[in-house]
Amino acid sequence: MKKRKYTNLPLKIENSWILLLLLMASCDLFHFKSGLEDEEDPLVASVEQQFLRQSDLKLVNTTGLSSADSSNIIERYIQSWVRKQLMIKEASKSKLIDEAEINRKLLDYKYALMVYEFEKDYLEKNIENTIPEQEIEEYYNLNLENFSLKEIIARLNFLKLERNNPQNPNLERFLRLEDGLQKDAIQKIAMEQAANYYLEDAVWVKMGDIVINTPLAGNSNLVALLRNNKLIIVEDDWYRYYFRILEYRLEDQTPPLEFVKDEISKILLNKKRIQLVEELQKEIYNRALENNEFKIYE
Repeated sequence: MKKRKYTNLPLKIENSWILLLLLMASCDLFHFKSGLEDEEDPLVASVEQQFLRQSDLKLVNTTGLSSADSSNIIERYIQSWVRKQLMIKEASKSKLIDEAEINRKLLDYKYALMVYEFEKDYLEKNIENTIPEQEIEEYYNLNLENFSLKEIIARLNFLKLERNNPQNPNLERFLRLEDGLQKDAIQKIAMEQAANYYLEDAVWVKMGDIVINTPLAGNSNLVALLRNNKLIIVEDDWYRYYFRILEYRLEDQTPPLEFVKDEISKILLNKKRIQLVEELQKEIYNRALENNEFKIYE
């Protein structure tokens, strides 16, 4: 029996050498890659065991950009990623960091996101986003003291024509007529001759948005001009500016309903959202209470 054991030993050694030679001979055919290598998705950057790969850069939106701009944005993204990972690495060394507390906050954040998405979906399916005009008017009348203008607003017509435009005399004459008269003529001049104009009679606008880039911008006498003139005409070296004032409100005065209608609509819609979520929470709680789905221990 011993003789057989020793006669088999050279065969095992010989087989082992043959296998080793085959592996060595095949080095040119096989390349054993480490966990860091991936020819189809190469590394772009790394910080210790954190890796940024080429596929991760697909998240960076460079649509419509030139090659140079795209490269700059990618480079900034890579630099930002490296800096972030270095900060995380440094923060992990700090003795002030309580990992258990961080994990608890992450879990709370996760649950908060889940609840938020659930409530968002519920609201989208169960709320009417249009507030009735009657509700808006009732809220306005009951809360007049809560509405106070921070700047001057007005209903007006505004036109800007070149100083030497032959239609200037006609336009001034039309604008001095009573509101509504010669409206078509004014609109025709605006469309054909004006460098800029605004003719929305029914819409309240901020005066600051209209007078910008005109000689009235920053005028300290604007309030006096509004009080004493239905038609304000000013000019500079190139243009003449016409402001026909139909109605106005000064700072600290109560704005008209039309001016705050959108704001009131948002307030009422938000109230309805809060109410609907509270009703949902109450319904879920009562259902769970009836089904003994929770316990409170004293």
